[in-house]
Amino acid sequence: MSKPPVATPVQPGSIFHWPVRVYWEDTDAGGIVFYANYLKFFERARTEWLRALGLEQQRLRQDVGGMFVVSGVQMRYHLPARLDDLLLVTARVLEAGRASLTMEQTACLTPSQPDAATMLLCEGTIRIGWVDAASMRPQRIPASILDSLSACG
Repeated sequence: MSKPPVATPVQPGSIFHWPVRVYWEDTDAGGIVFYANYLKFFERARTEWLRALGLEQQRLRQDVGGMFVVSGVQMRYHLPARLDDLLLVTARVLEAGRASLTMEQTACLTPSQPDAATMLLCEGTIRIGWVDAASMRPQRIPASILDSLSACG
């Protein structure tokens, strides 16, 4: 029995990769991944990316008093994913501002053959803003968090 894939470690200049298996609950009546579920896959990858940087979202909320929230999304769908497919979802920062980040994310089909190319299924640009957890008002991203984010490129 082979080991399940794991996330790639976050290194300077790297793109974060997170494996996602397509389950029955992710598909629509046609047997393909329901379009809105790619947003869930992207959310999981961003959460695991932050975790890999030592920035767990619950701890940020409790200890720092703030959190990231999605403020905008642009998606483009290329090919469908199907039940039991193994996807590789990526996350990388395109732009870091004082109060928001613009992320580029993709979902690709993991090839079943070692020499086969990955197929781009979906891509998106997600803007996330930093807000005060109590008031939900925008704030500057704390310098310590920006330092952690800049370490990964």
